[in-house]
Amino acid sequence: MEINKELKQQIREAMLNGRKNFGGSDAAFAKTLNISSSIYSRIKKGETEKVLSNGEWLNIGRKFQVNINKNDWKFARTEVYEQMYESFIFCQKTKSSMILVDDCGIGKTECAKAIISQMKNAFYVDASQTHTKMRFIRQLALVLGCDSKGKYHEILENVKYSLNILENPFICIDEAGDLEYSAYLELKGIMNDTVDNCAWFMIGADGLRAKITKGINNHKVGFAEIFSRFSDDFVTLVPRGSEDRKKFYTKLIGDVAYVNIEDKNSINEVIRSCMIKVDSPYKKKGQEDGKIKSLRYLKTLVNINKV
Repeated sequence: MEINKELKQQIREAMLNGRKNFGGSDAAFAKTLNISSSIYSRIKKGETEKVLSNGEWLNIGRKFQVNINKNDWKFARTEVYEQMYESFIFCQKTKSSMILVDDCGIGKTECAKAIISQMKNAFYVDASQTHTKMRFIRQLALVLGCDSKGKYHEILENVKYSLNILENPFICIDEAGDLEYSAYLELKGIMNDTVDNCAWFMIGADGLRAKITKGINNHKVGFAEIFSRFSDDFVTLVPRGSEDRKKFYTKLIGDVAYVNIEDKNSINEVIRSCMIKVDSPYKKKGQEDGKIKSLRYLKTLVNINKV
């Protein structure tokens, strides 16, 4: 893919905006981008030609969510966004930790990335890409600007040190249910060594709830301690009652549809297309659950109508 001058400039601007929210040094920030400090210095001064390969520009653009593919999809500040924003800010301010477990397809990931981009010393880790203990720790090191290469125990100690010297660091672990058991144990150790200095936020769906609950019920080492450190509770955003769920999804889908559909008169029809029989997902065993189309379905529906 060819990276033209205009796109390079957009990525550079996003990079410099990201630097404002990073409390470490320029050298550490350069490491979070997987580039040298000298290259970062050249880009900072305004150079964009012959400083990075196309692949490196793409990686940095992806990190800061620069619209590389000219996607017309617009971000909406939904109720999910507002509630997650309040939780993120609360956790960072009080240096506490939470677990958000909720329905798939309500925009948790996009909201998390958007919020973190506005926060200082806030970092996002996608656990679906870092299942193992080693990959998880190396990814933490990378986002924090530590050296992610070398002996494992040195990388781990550098991660802990960085979290203890940064001002109010906040780590969001998305798709947290994908982490392997050994990664949970390592996370517990990191939290022990950074207590009262770092806030954590796990995001997942039913699989995360099931993994932690099963681990606690089976007295598996570490799970009760992890749950305790995350406030002994699962935070949810989607209401449990069927009528409240219907209202929640109607507003959620409507809010996203409103900023992405030119013909506002068709929004109600689009909402109806995304809604199926709505029942509570917390019914007793043996009862059929209702389903609602996710925001991914809405996006597909809108894109089809644009063709």
